[in-house]
Amino acid sequence: QVQLVESGGGLVQAGGSLRLSCAASGNIFNINVMGWYRQAPGKQRELVAAIPTGGSTKYEDSVKGRFTISRDNAKNTLYLQMNSLKPEDTAVYYCNAARAPFTPEYNYWGQGTQVTVSA
Repeated sequence: QVQLVESGGGLVQAGGSLRLSCAASGNIFNINVMGWYRQAPGKQRELVAAIPTGGSTKYEDSVKGRFTISRDNAKNTLYLQMNSLKPEDTAVYYCNAARAPFTPEYNYWGQGTQVTVSA
């Protein structure tokens, strides 16, 4: 079992910054990749950024150059630094952790944190 708790969401003006945190606990020893997803009203959930163990980070095209994903292994915490925020970034952001064989049973989710960017 893996538990994920997001925090750091809130209301910001366009052009502002926000940092999301995801605290992981439980059986996290075999986690291969962690990432952030988001879901805006009326839209499908999409991958925002991912950070595989021993691999290169991956970003959705619209956030490249603005968002940075990182992790503190000692604290078992995942971060998403979001700069130059735009109204289109408004969504519920979800922390994700996964391990082989990457089936739904081994794909863990937090409850989400709301990010709202005003124009």
